[in-house]
Amino acid sequence: MNIIEASALSKKYGELTAVNNIDFSISQGECFGFLGPNGAGKTTVMGIIYCFMPPSSGEVKVFGLNVREHPGEIKARLGVMPQDNNLDPDLSVIENLIVYARYFDIPKSEATRRALELLDFTELREKSGVNIRDLSGGMKRRLLLARALINNPELLILDEPTTGLDPHSRHSVWDQLNLLKSKGMTLMLTTHYMEEAEKLCDRVAIMDSGKIITIDTPDHLMSRHNGNLEDVYLTLTGKSLEG
Repeated sequence: MNIIEASALSKKYGELTAVNNIDFSISQGECFGFLGPNGAGKTTVMGIIYCFMPPSSGEVKVFGLNVREHPGEIKARLGVMPQDNNLDPDLSVIENLIVYARYFDIPKSEATRRALELLDFTELREKSGVNIRDLSGGMKRRLLLARALINNPELLILDEPTTGLDPHSRHSVWDQLNLLKSKGMTLMLTTHYMEEAEKLCDRVAIMDSGKIITIDTPDHLMSRHNGNLEDVYLTLTGKSLEG
């Protein structure tokens, strides 16, 4: 069963084509990654999937629902971990989760229960009463992950989930994502870290200049091109993953 199906998907901003006539599908329980440098079109694809922006042309269905026609129904069933930190700086750690739960009409008692469980999952329980400003970068990323899970989503969307983190914090986030994956959650992520794609993804779409160059498993790509994913990207596009 496919959770996402995109056909001839394009997104234009005036004369700029950010996403150029791409096709892909993501099956239930899969971790699917978009690999490419900044400007490749990855974040734009994400924005269309979680109904932040409409496509210029083509068709996109999430849970079998068209993103143009059913944005509210789709948003209710997915979680989004954005690339940028958009936590509320005036609230504590747990308050950020409880307030966010209101968007999904989750009663406060249930929201509090879920928030405490997610703080345990992300190893932030001891920071529950701390203001956001006093968290490290790694803690903020983990809190964004917890917030994305507050509505028990069927699909988790992660835009550059470990950008800017030190290696220890990055591996901590990977461990949490792999645990979610082991429980059958469908994950969709963007990254420009080849190791992240190798560790997490069942399949990756290599993107360049708004186009999908290829879709395959990391192991098959590395075997076919005799190198790691960074070498594969360089071979297929003539560019570095760093842009």
